[in-house]
Amino acid sequence: MNRDLHLNLQASLDGELPEAEARKLSEALGRDAEAGALLTELRNTRSALAGFEAEIKLPESREFYWSKIKRDIQRLEKPEPARPAVSLWTAWRKSLVPVSAAVALVLGVILLGLQSGFWSQARAPQLETAMADSGAFTYRDDSAGVTLVWLSYSGENEIAERGPADTLQ
Repeated sequence: MNRDLHLNLQASLDGELPEAEARKLSEALGRDAEAGALLTELRNTRSALAGFEAEIKLPESREFYWSKIKRDIQRLEKPEPARPAVSLWTAWRKSLVPVSAAVALVLGVILLGLQSGFWSQARAPQLETAMADSGAFTYRDDSAGVTLVWLSYSGENEIAERGPADTLQ
């Protein structure tokens, strides 16, 4: 059995088949036992399902009922109203607060670091000599906070060799 015959059987059962095609279908049913069995099965199925269909009575007309649904859908699909434009001053003020807080925080960290000596250059102990006076040495240790000056004069050695002036020989 072909597809067109199936469709014609369903259309005949629903009363949608033109008379000329209905006559051709009745002739085909007399020749094809399988088509007759299918038509009987479709009639039995239709009568079985007819008892289960409950008719729904609406308080309004069908057109009014569907127009209410359409209005609800359109109401829900409306775009949100456009937000008012934000002025440049308002946008600048909103960004100024966090930026100024960040700048204040950075400055506070820098000042605390400078006060505690965190960023000061840690110097290794240094030894300095003055060229004008080669007998003076200066030792500076910043980490210990010590500065030592060593003075050595050649005159001290001569006095030590001669002995004290008040000594008798």
